[in-house]
Amino acid sequence: MPRRHRTRVLYVTDLAYEARGRRYCDEDIFLTSRLRASFELALCHPLDAAGLMDAFDAVVVRNSGPVLGHQEAYEAFRARALDQGTNVYNPLNGRADMAGKGYLLDLTEAGYPVIPTVDRPEDLGRLPVAPRYVAKPKLGADSMGLRHVAPPDLTELPYSEGLLVQPHIDFRYEVSFYFVDHELRYALYAPDPSRRWELRPYEVTGADREFARSFIDWNTLPHGIQRVDACRTPEGDLLLVELEDLNPYLSLDLVDETTRDAFVAAMTDSIRATVPSA
Repeated sequence: MPRRHRTRVLYVTDLAYEARGRRYCDEDIFLTSRLRASFELALCHPLDAAGLMDAFDAVVVRNSGPVLGHQEAYEAFRARALDQGTNVYNPLNGRADMAGKGYLLDLTEAGYPVIPTVDRPEDLGRLPVAPRYVAKPKLGADSMGLRHVAPPDLTELPYSEGLLVQPHIDFRYEVSFYFVDHELRYALYAPDPSRRWELRPYEVTGADREFARSFIDWNTLPHGIQRVDACRTPEGDLLLVELEDLNPYLSLDLVDETTRDAFVAAMTDSIRATVPSA
């Protein structure tokens, strides 16, 4: 009986993408160097993914940058992958950032611990009183299009263009929880709110774990990598800022070697589990 080939993985990334405060390409160079030990692996740019993916058992979308930079190509890739049943990692049925930021409205309506969010002028009264507010596009990323708004100007915003409005939160710090499948692997936080990407290891409490896991459960992805971003309010509560389920940056260079090795092993097992008879 002929021996089955090793699982073929197409790893989608933009090694030239420039992000503020971090180098995405270094993370993907590290990850692919480790994943290559378990898979037959090739890298490609997001613009080439649709044309190449048929030759692979799995397509792993990683640090490809915001899809706004290649929206048409991404939509074509997504449509073709869904039509053909392509094994994409993360799966394309995520309910969070991969579908736009409208999920913040759903979570607000459902009573989850999230920064209160509205998208219509008639709903502004549902927001808490604040000295200023934040408006951002539903199809935004990396703070693109974000603006601060004084209360008197809220009714003048162009809501028809797909804006979300939230109160500005004077939080103590931001913290991110990193999951593979449904297991929390590590957490990092930014002690200085003005320096978002100067992260340090964060010791997770039971309440923190329950908070973060509630959003992973809500999203219902069967497998994949997700990052739960939250802020700690002056009162000590955690509020969701973002649930990243498309291509979350992982800041793996900031965790210790043991944590990094465990993450790679978990990611390897997770990808392998998506491929029949792998």
